[in-house]
Amino acid sequence: MRVVIKIGGAALDDEPTRHKCARAVGELAQDGHQVAVVHGGGRALTRTLKLLGQESEFVNGLRVTDRRTRDVALMVLAGLVNKQLVAAIQAEGFPALGLSGGDGISFQARKQQGLGSDLGYVGEICSADARWLELIWNNGGIPVLSSLALGLDGEYYNVNADQMAAASAAACRADALIFLTDVAGVKDREGAVIRYLTIAEVAHLAADRVIGGGMLPKLEASKEALRKGVRRVRIFPAEQAEVLPQFYFRKLECGTEVTSA
Repeated sequence: MRVVIKIGGAALDDEPTRHKCARAVGELAQDGHQVAVVHGGGRALTRTLKLLGQESEFVNGLRVTDRRTRDVALMVLAGLVNKQLVAAIQAEGFPALGLSGGDGISFQARKQQGLGSDLGYVGEICSADARWLELIWNNGGIPVLSSLALGLDGEYYNVNADQMAAASAAACRADALIFLTDVAGVKDREGAVIRYLTIAEVAHLAADRVIGGGMLPKLEASKEALRKGVRRVRIFPAEQAEVLPQFYFRKLECGTEVTSA
């Protein structure tokens, strides 16, 4: 089975949670699955920019990324955050190889359009090539991918990590895409976690403003992954990552399963 796991938020910032997620990744690999990890790192980027005297500006949840911000993103996402995650996975006894979407022209991006504002070096994935993921898997490794991609203009672009995860899952024909998040799952109006959610229901919940914020990009990415053939998509609480290796074999009572129908 091929599994793409997107890790973000507190799961990257908090060392015990990061190692819990890394252990789950390692257990899936130990069971014989081919696992790829995609990560963001927005919190670490915001902290680093602040240390450098630069405040972060957001438009509709997306970071305005001028050239200097983009360069810091390269340093933080493809550097510190990526290597911390690689180290955590290798501490569990599995070889991991860190890369960005720009390495090997694995992922190409175009400038994000249609937002009403110029966000600078913010991109959206326009092509994906899984050959390097395949190469790492064929040599017994776990690829760890930061959410940066090269544009057709040769410039690096910061890409939403949820979108990167969906593109990775589609490109490698993954059996499952899992988002490890700070929250228990998608919640209804009363605050209860929705165990199973169809794409059609997502549209209604968004229109009624039951869901919003950071959950919407995950659900849009879920929709895209399912549309492109990924069989299972699950939004899963990172704090319960220890039960993740069991998700394909029995029904779990945590998180939200997103389905096409």
